[in-house]
Amino acid sequence: MDIFNSIDWYLILTSLAKTVVVLGIILTMVSYTVYAERRVSALIQDRLGPNRVGFPLTLLGAKKDFSPFLGGLGQPIADAVKLLIKEDFTPAHVNKFYYWIAPALGIGAVIVSLAVIPFGSSFLGDKMVIADVNIGPLFIFAFSSLGVYGIVLAGWSANSKYSFLGGIRSSSQMISYELALGLSVIPLFLILRTLNLSDIVDYQIKNGWLLIPFTNGSLDLRKIILWIPIFISFVVFTISMFAETNRLPFDLPEAEQELVGGYHTEYSSMKFALFFLGEYAAMIAGSSLIVTLFLGGWHCPFIPDGAGNGGLDVLHALPDWFWGLVNIAVFFTKVALLLLFFIWVRWTLPRFRYDQLMRLGWIFFFEIALVNVFIAAFILALYPN
Repeated sequence: MDIFNSIDWYLILTSLAKTVVVLGIILTMVSYTVYAERRVSALIQDRLGPNRVGFPLTLLGAKKDFSPFLGGLGQPIADAVKLLIKEDFTPAHVNKFYYWIAPALGIGAVIVSLAVIPFGSSFLGDKMVIADVNIGPLFIFAFSSLGVYGIVLAGWSANSKYSFLGGIRSSSQMISYELALGLSVIPLFLILRTLNLSDIVDYQIKNGWLLIPFTNGSLDLRKIILWIPIFISFVVFTISMFAETNRLPFDLPEAEQELVGGYHTEYSSMKFALFFLGEYAAMIAGSSLIVTLFLGGWHCPFIPDGAGNGGLDVLHALPDWFWGLVNIAVFFTKVALLLLFFIWVRWTLPRFRYDQLMRLGWIFFFEIALVNVFIAAFILALYPN
């Protein structure tokens, strides 16, 4: 009985509630990011894209189905139902244990990494982060790096040359760009002196966003000079995130023209859907980390946070819980804009050759990120706090 009395049930229940909310938002964003990608690609290529499927309200007794915005918003639901009811076929030639576990590893590592990202200020007095740890970026890098095991196991266990080549390509690509990804954020930690993502957002609220330093109304010489290594970090980090998420122009592991579908060629039904969900969830996790590190997280100038701090005085008439929800909406709006950028790049740029991809990672990004660490350290030595 003493053990049960010592458990912090409030922490457990609030963490569980936040986990359910975050999972619901992420899975919804994954579905409608796929829809957005299909519509944006259609606009770029002068096509229509999905524009018919609405919400079948006639099944509930209504006289007409609901099809807003020229229809198509029900397409993700139709796709999800299709993947759920498709035959779950396992080829006879695969290594069944690793074949089955690979999709779960792929998406599980991404979902866990979302636990440390602060997606809002506070709501009803509770911080909007599932696990407010002091090593947030390291936690994310550690778990995101585990995702490569799911891809390698999928490529190897399928006993297909296309899948095997896709798995090998992906493992070498992700390992190569993880070096540049990790080195690119070291200048930020030198400047901020913390690895806690909530503290990083608080720093940007007080001193301006790292990428847009004038968002708090003040701009000095030190901040202007430090913006140079921060901007270099942002460019290297963002491009490396494209490689980490296997997005074009770095989608060599899945290149349909060369490898049919790469490491998930032999997958179907929900196992294929888990890989699909994992790719888009990784895009959301990467965009969330970019927003948190460089774009002020959930902060928006002139808008109070959930604890009643900041913002214009005229806005404080509304309750704090309302502004807590607004902060959450601001965060996911920034993430959605970055996702649109990911989509735009995919349908605009051509794919790299594999030797170009590896050369860019090892000869350019690795050296640029390493030199940028020394640049930031030199500036901090000249302009200490």
